[in-house]
Amino acid sequence: MSRPIITVDNLSKAYRLGQQDEKYPSFREALVGAAKAPFKRFQRLSGRGSEDELFWALKDVSFEVNQGDVVGIIGRNGAGKSTLLKVLSRITEPTTGRAVLRGRVASLLEVGTGFHPELSGRENIYLNGSILGMKKTEIDRKFDEIVAFAEVERFLDTPVKRYSSGMYVRLAFAVAAHLEPEILIVDEVLAVGDAQFQKKCLGKMQEVSQGQGRTVLFVSHNMAAVERLCNRGVLLAKGQVVLEGGTDECVRQYMELHYDANRTSYQADEKAVADDDSRVVLKEARIEKHASSSPSVLLFGEPFSITTRWHHREYVPNLSYGLRVFDTRENLVVVLNTISDSSIDLSDAGERTVKCAVDTNILPPGKYRIAVGAFTRPYGTVTDVNDCLYIEVLETPYSEDWKFTAANRPAAAVPVAWNVELEPQPQP
Repeated sequence: MSRPIITVDNLSKAYRLGQQDEKYPSFREALVGAAKAPFKRFQRLSGRGSEDELFWALKDVSFEVNQGDVVGIIGRNGAGKSTLLKVLSRITEPTTGRAVLRGRVASLLEVGTGFHPELSGRENIYLNGSILGMKKTEIDRKFDEIVAFAEVERFLDTPVKRYSSGMYVRLAFAVAAHLEPEILIVDEVLAVGDAQFQKKCLGKMQEVSQGQGRTVLFVSHNMAAVERLCNRGVLLAKGQVVLEGGTDECVRQYMELHYDANRTSYQADEKAVADDDSRVVLKEARIEKHASSSPSVLLFGEPFSITTRWHHREYVPNLSYGLRVFDTRENLVVVLNTISDSSIDLSDAGERTVKCAVDTNILPPGKYRIAVGAFTRPYGTVTDVNDCLYIEVLETPYSEDWKFTAANRPAAAVPVAWNVELEPQPQP
């Protein structure tokens, strides 16, 4: 019996809160650090320092992957999925334990990883291929396939700093998937691409795993894609393996964990808001309805509203707010945003309350997750809270009408009523 191509044995990764690990300091920072060292040492010895507080992003993770397996790594935000992939990709070192990968690895963890912004798409194909350990003759042989798959022929000699995020990820995926790695590691960066390109990427990963016998580790929140592509799953929660086994069972347990509580309100920690240097910060979100029953449960067609409070640190041009509604398979069902209402000015700094009133049958019976975010046009995310709100829609005698609503068209943009109120600024 052949050895597993990937062996993960009691792998753990800890970060010290308040520190920026694995950062190379400048000369000035090194001098400042040397001056502070005696005081930090005294704090540690006296037990008053915060450096001893560890956060375990991974804790005693163990599993094996055989050649040709397509393994879905799933879990909520903060479960440790991306940290695991970074350890497996040798981007970060584990604190304890080990990970053995027997084969050439290609990783696609972040948009544009390994790209030089000043170089053209053509030059970055060769640069990125070299980083992945490919020879020039190998890149030459695959070059035309890579360009055709990425659909960037017209921009091949344009510096990639002028590429959109979608073009970035198309080219990065094309290089990683076509240069014949034994192990392909893909994080959820595919969410940047459009639906057609995502389908194309999934097809390529199936070809790589089934037709060419290579191994794929795939992180995604889209359970439909995981079920379609993966033959095995690893479910993570709070940095630990909850379940390793068949894809169906892992997805079923993920959904039970993911939707076990109806979260009808979100409240950001005041300290977290103060420490967050984002231009726009979500402070609060809540679901409201007129009936006296739980706001997490709606009858089909019952009007409801989602109220959010925001803190703007600075002027942000062309800003819009958006709500994205996902079903239990993590399919994007409905998009609600302020783009359609040009009378709303959202750009100035300050505090504001934003209310979205929904009085149409946009959701069929079922359970949903609502992500809240702010973005600029052309599309660029300013802030995004994925696990913000949860809601359940119950059947009624009229719920068969759902098939005529916007919810039956995936990712439909639905016009709703928006109201934005600027909060008075505190007097100095």
